[in-house]
Amino acid sequence: MERGIGGEAGQPHFLYYCSMEKRPLVSAIIVTTWSAQDAVKCVQALLQQTIASDLEILVIDNHSEDDSIGTLRVRFGHHPRVRLLESNRNRGYGAGNNYAAQFARGEYLLIINPDNELEPEGLERMVQTLRQDPSIGILAPKLEYPDGRVRESARAFPTLLDVLIKRTFLQYLFPGRLRHYLQTDAPDLPLRDTDWVVGACLFFRKDFFDQLGGFDQRFFLFFEDMDLCRRCLGAGKRVVFASSIVARDRKQRLSGGGFFSLLLKRTGRIHIASAVKYFWKWKSEA
Repeated sequence: MERGIGGEAGQPHFLYYCSMEKRPLVSAIIVTTWSAQDAVKCVQALLQQTIASDLEILVIDNHSEDDSIGTLRVRFGHHPRVRLLESNRNRGYGAGNNYAAQFARGEYLLIINPDNELEPEGLERMVQTLRQDPSIGILAPKLEYPDGRVRESARAFPTLLDVLIKRTFLQYLFPGRLRHYLQTDAPDLPLRDTDWVVGACLFFRKDFFDQLGGFDQRFFLFFEDMDLCRRCLGAGKRVVFASSIVARDRKQRLSGGGFFSLLLKRTGRIHIASAVKYFWKWKSEA
């Protein structure tokens, strides 16, 4: 069944395809921009989950200026567990996830980047973890690159200086401070508390995500995950890193590179703008 959703002139317009069925246990959201092939692989990995029969997948194309939506329609346009949404403008990562979350019917919500693939038992184990411990607000798996390297995705809240150290030669002058920020020396436990986790793969109870108000849409890209984790802790819930659950992370980060290289790229300038917004918002707690 095809439905069109449109607001007033200039507002986002979405198309989605769905089938009428029982309420899913988990709703997974994938926001994609110029990354249809990655999204296909991500969806395929989710359809291989041990609890795939209790899963719905919402893929939102955030106004890719190519035939991404066509690729997605060909692959999943009539799949009973996949719903496609199309935006008429790129509203950013947080806003894209927030919009898709309005259509999510699951008890739990998974937000996952298109270049991530969750191991087959990952979703089931994340559900079990949240069921067993209601004090957890946000749960994130370990992110592992194809060559076996582990992405340092569970971190301490940084100061502006910490962000600068990470991206300049200052990392060689302050190695201890960098290790503290990246939690390099943290114990390797199946579950451990942390300040924040990068937003490549996040798991929540849907009602808690709604309680937080979703992502702060003032962050077009970057720092929205750090901000969300900060609000999670402020709401009295824990942010937990699950090193025993793995998601494969296939791509180099958009925010990679040194400080000066960021200035030369649009994504880099967005990163800097988001950093300014974040540190201004939380200036009283920095």
